[in-house]
Amino acid sequence: MSESPRAIPRHVAIIMDGNGRWAARHGEPRHHGHRAGAESVRRTVECCARAGVEALTLFAFSSENWRRPAAEVGMLMELFMRVLDRETDRLHRNDIRLNIIGDRSRLARRLRARCASAERLTADNTRMQLNIAASYGGRWDIASAARRLAEAVAAGERTPESIDENALGAEICLHGLPEPDLFVRTGGEQRISNFLLWQLAYTELYFTPVLWPDFDEGEMNRALVWFGERERRFGGLRNDAGDDTGA
Repeated sequence: MSESPRAIPRHVAIIMDGNGRWAARHGEPRHHGHRAGAESVRRTVECCARAGVEALTLFAFSSENWRRPAAEVGMLMELFMRVLDRETDRLHRNDIRLNIIGDRSRLARRLRARCASAERLTADNTRMQLNIAASYGGRWDIASAARRLAEAVAAGERTPESIDENALGAEICLHGLPEPDLFVRTGGEQRISNFLLWQLAYTELYFTPVLWPDFDEGEMNRALVWFGERERRFGGLRNDAGDDTGA
């Protein structure tokens, strides 16, 4: 039996990396890795919901991913739509709310309609909120928030002096949720890749070499246990007051 975490993060954010390498290791084309990765999404959602996580944010498609070959982008968008069609009712039955963040203007109209329909169906669910970041970038998020504030100033609705961290934070994606406590990146890379740049300011960062399609409940629980052993200070002192410079 796996060890239970001492503390559960309220919000978990994950970069799901390694689908292509997983497919290559298995002698399969890249789209097989993406399909296998979709099964890992289901396992992770179920695991986090059982553990009592309040919000789970998954990086599905970045603003930079539009640079990939058109055939792969098309396949990913089609897979996203099929997963939405297949999983939305399951999410609803399990009282999970779905929220899509990112620049929807770049998504096909049919996919935008599917996203809106899934959000409407699950809008009143309260067990956990599942956020899917699609066509999302952290810099886009901050720039969009700044633009909305600038427009409000230009319209005379607020003054420049009223703009502070709280004002900007209220315009950022996921502003109504607790900021992520735990960030997980699979696949061995150790960077955040323009994901939730504003929101990850004091998040605990967990990197694992496990490729996303192999990331199962045991791996998720290992990350949760690791989080439970962290001492979070948010710029303050350690409990033993032995270090006054760490964050």
